[in-house]
Amino acid sequence: MAVSTAAQEVGLKRGEFAIAVHLGLIHLMVPPGGGRPMVGRDEIERLRSQDGFPEALRERVRTVGTAEGARQLGISPDRFTRFARAGCLTPITFYLNRYRAIVWLYLADELTGFAAREPQLLTGRSPGWLRDRLEGGADCRAGNWRSRRVERLLSLTEDPWARVAVLADTLDPVQLAEVVDDPYERAYLARLRPGPAFGPTGPVWARETVAHLMRADEPDELLWRRVNLIMELDNAREVRPAPRPGSDRRVFPSPAGERAPAPDPRADADADVGSKFQSRSRSGPESGLVPGVPSSVLPDPCPGPGPVHTPTGAAEPVVGLLARIGLRRRTSREADRRQSPPGRAPFGG
Repeated sequence: MAVSTAAQEVGLKRGEFAIAVHLGLIHLMVPPGGGRPMVGRDEIERLRSQDGFPEALRERVRTVGTAEGARQLGISPDRFTRFARAGCLTPITFYLNRYRAIVWLYLADELTGFAAREPQLLTGRSPGWLRDRLEGGADCRAGNWRSRRVERLLSLTEDPWARVAVLADTLDPVQLAEVVDDPYERAYLARLRPGPAFGPTGPVWARETVAHLMRADEPDELLWRRVNLIMELDNAREVRPAPRPGSDRRVFPSPAGERAPAPDPRADADADVGSKFQSRSRSGPESGLVPGVPSSVLPDPCPGPGPVHTPTGAAEPVVGLLARIGLRRRTSREADRRQSPPGRAPFGG
């Protein structure tokens, strides 16, 4: 049945049903030929057979805002916001109010767990690490929300190029072009890109705001996403190359791991326009395999943005990763130093 019909069958609103799918409480079926996801009759029967249905299911997807969440924890709204900005609380979703401001929503069930784990934070003076983080201007709400969404999308597919598309969606076009230098690969990732969190509808300003939230904006998170993207991209290239004009027009996997129609020739034509700008090779220094990247390599400004996604197969050495990220920076500084007149610092130095 359709998603809207399934939501009525289990007594959930559309927003609550979407959260249930996001949390893995309800499983969708993607048609083999593509199209809108569906819900099987057996899935509805499984939900109905659970204890406490439907009240228990509604409670697991119930969301609260800042004011209601503060009342649930017995603290002031200002203190609740400080916890959220410091990364102690992770939003599950958001909406835009009439003033075009972002209103974050949190799972009531997760707030109950936070109160049970950290009762000392709810009373007395805030610890020093939390004050230092907030004084430094940290706001981890958007980053933690992105990490939660990325983790969920990665768990829904095993196709290597679909996993690359999920991570590529967190970078702006300039950052993406620096990591994925092949225009044909970028065109392929654009076809596999996951849909917007709240669909394509809504006013232009709302779509722009949502698109901005999808992109990493902090330097530490950008570095983290680039490292994960490089690892998944190298694994996808080993499994199979991205389609190119004139290649075999076989059926390609969709973002959810299902089979989708062959790529649109018009997209290949668009990619052909940028092929002449491809300059450097994708190969990098690789020696001494390391099973993943240790946490000490990357900074951790917030309780996120999530673990490094080690793809299936051989992992790229840490030295190779750092060289591919840092080599361009050293080269650009040396180029600026060569182009600058004697006695003057390079621009931005």
